[in-house]
Amino acid sequence: MSFTEPKTLESLSQRDKKHLWHPLTQHKLHPDMLAIAKAKGALLYDEHGKEYIDGIASWYTCMYGHCNDFILNKVSEQMQRLDQVVFSGFTHEPAVRLSEELIKILPANQEKLFFSDNGSTAVEIGIKMALQYHYNKGEKRRTLLAFENGFHGDTLGAMSVSSLSVYNGPFEDLFIDVERIPVPTVESIADTLKTLDARLQRNDIAGFIYEPLVQGAAAMKMHDADGLDQILKLLKQHKVLCVADEVMTGFGKTGKNFASDHIATKPDIICLSKALTAGLLPMAITSCTQEVYDAFYSNDMTKGLFHAHTYTANPPACSAALAGLELLRSEEMQTNIQRIIASHRQFDDEVKDHPKVESTRQCGVIFALDLNVKMERYGNLRDTLLNHFMDNGIFLRPLGNTIYILAPYVTSDRQLQKIYDSIRSALNMV
Repeated sequence: MSFTEPKTLESLSQRDKKHLWHPLTQHKLHPDMLAIAKAKGALLYDEHGKEYIDGIASWYTCMYGHCNDFILNKVSEQMQRLDQVVFSGFTHEPAVRLSEELIKILPANQEKLFFSDNGSTAVEIGIKMALQYHYNKGEKRRTLLAFENGFHGDTLGAMSVSSLSVYNGPFEDLFIDVERIPVPTVESIADTLKTLDARLQRNDIAGFIYEPLVQGAAAMKMHDADGLDQILKLLKQHKVLCVADEVMTGFGKTGKNFASDHIATKPDIICLSKALTAGLLPMAITSCTQEVYDAFYSNDMTKGLFHAHTYTANPPACSAALAGLELLRSEEMQTNIQRIIASHRQFDDEVKDHPKVESTRQCGVIFALDLNVKMERYGNLRDTLLNHFMDNGIFLRPLGNTIYILAPYVTSDRQLQKIYDSIRSALNMV
């Protein structure tokens, strides 16, 4: 029996409403979804053929462009040999080779990789590593430390260390024990270090989870690398494991392979996803130092890390990641990254003094500006801005009064200018 698509006069958007429940959506207020039929390079195409420049790389994943032929071919080859196999008790070439290639570009203290499915699970595993590390050593450390306004995912542990109430509200009474500190600034770091040092004397903090340099969901809020380095040094003196959430920042977005490369003190644990597989397939990795791994290495079975996902180290996903790493290290992609960084700087020089702009900031290919108007994160004015960009063929997704760009590395100069033009016109309409 062969499968035939049902013949219908209804559009994809209409059919969607019958059964689908979308993320971050209040369907009573926003019942209509835009149907995307295909994508290539930096472009999305809807079911009517209209094209949109993907100004946020579909949540920071498709950094080498949609449907990249090089990646598609590598994954297609892998799918002919091995599609899926349990990763408990088995291994395979794509996973082994990915470990070898990824370790080459991770911070030098990273030695072991634990696979999972997405950014939230990478964080869950990082949290569990930090807590069980001390448990295995017979230490009662059950409190985690996190930055104010951080976001680390939507599973329960990841929500616990996040602090954006728009996502967490109904669940906050169920969270693990987390304390928060402000992100470092030149003005505040001395007071933060003094307060933190006094708190650390109780020796009950297991780990510190942080988004290095850029807090994505907090509207691309950026902080001081030197201040973060001082915080990490102090925490390590008190044997607190440092967990870098590089799910958003990893793989070239900050101008270096990882945001942690900008900071002298390296994390004990790193959480990776999103651009790891170039947006093609879901996968995540939590890496750690040999010291962290050794705390689980024992004749006692119960000291192992008992965490597993069905599609752990899926071979095609590993192949996508390998292809992505090859592209990331290519001269062409590194040139593209520097080209976009320079282009954003020129645009920043133009708009930073605009009367409708409160502030601007940039870290690598990440550019953000804040409008000098008050807006709800998901309010009417924000929706007006979103619709303005889409009407102009630009997919940008404002976070409240913050407009940000995080486009694929293959975005052309002409496409960048179209993005900038849409922001210029938005400033004039606010």
